[in-house]
Amino acid sequence: MSEKSKVLVIGGTGYLGKFIVEAAAKAGHPTTILVREATLSNPAKSNIIQNFKNLGVNFLIGDLYDHESLVKGIKQVDVVISLVSENQLPDQDKIIAAIKEVGNVKRFFPSEFGNDVDRVHAVEPAKSGFEIKAKIRRAVEAAGIPYTYVSSNSFAGYYLTTLSQLGATAPPRDKVVILGDGNPKSVFNKEDDIATYTINAVDDPRTLNKILYIRPPLNTYSFNDLVSLWEKKIGKTLERIYVSEEQLLKNIQVAATTINNGTEKQDSGDPRVWFMLKRN
Repeated sequence: MSEKSKVLVIGGTGYLGKFIVEAAAKAGHPTTILVREATLSNPAKSNIIQNFKNLGVNFLIGDLYDHESLVKGIKQVDVVISLVSENQLPDQDKIIAAIKEVGNVKRFFPSEFGNDVDRVHAVEPAKSGFEIKAKIRRAVEAAGIPYTYVSSNSFAGYYLTTLSQLGATAPPRDKVVILGDGNPKSVFNKEDDIATYTINAVDDPRTLNKILYIRPPLNTYSFNDLVSLWEKKIGKTLERIYVSEEQLLKNIQVAATTINNGTEKQDSGDPRVWFMLKRN
């Protein structure tokens, strides 16, 4: 049996990162995360850090903007998985430069884990985010770095816990807002399943320089389907409030203008705003 590749995870304490790190360690890959000292001492991250320690994960102090730490970490591994946050996506060029300098990486997974950005049509603010990811793809390819792009679609833990109701902390029990007509299909994957598929791809030659699509047929639902399943579970029919695509586009434009003017501290990148308008 061949030796498992050594894995470096950048952004390993984030939303999806913690699942990726755990999956890598449990699969027997020698796993290292690049982490800031402030993160190690952050009480909000203490449970994640302790879990990593229990799993035997190695910690390398540094960050995306510390070239020396990037090079040091990359020299020790075979595979680099980036899970940097949305506002750091353009800065993955620093990872690409370090990988190219070191020259030993067998596989790079840039921070994607959503739609296939080369085959998606979206409105702002999602459109700009997808364009940044596509630009990083081209930079990886131009540098001649072996890669795998993971198209994992929608995070079940993010969308389904509230049925994508903005500002909600639990699924609705009286009425539900549905964007568009509620009929477009989307794929919902559990975060730990996404992590498992990703780590399984690390040493799989079939995924080298390819896009890994995680699209289990039984995980594919329309929004109307999801509401019906929830109604069946709670034994109650919800009032369905449909927001037309035309109205939704107007709402997005107004929200983007308000946020750009600095008058509202809302996350303009919240995918629930434009989720039902995406098309692969």
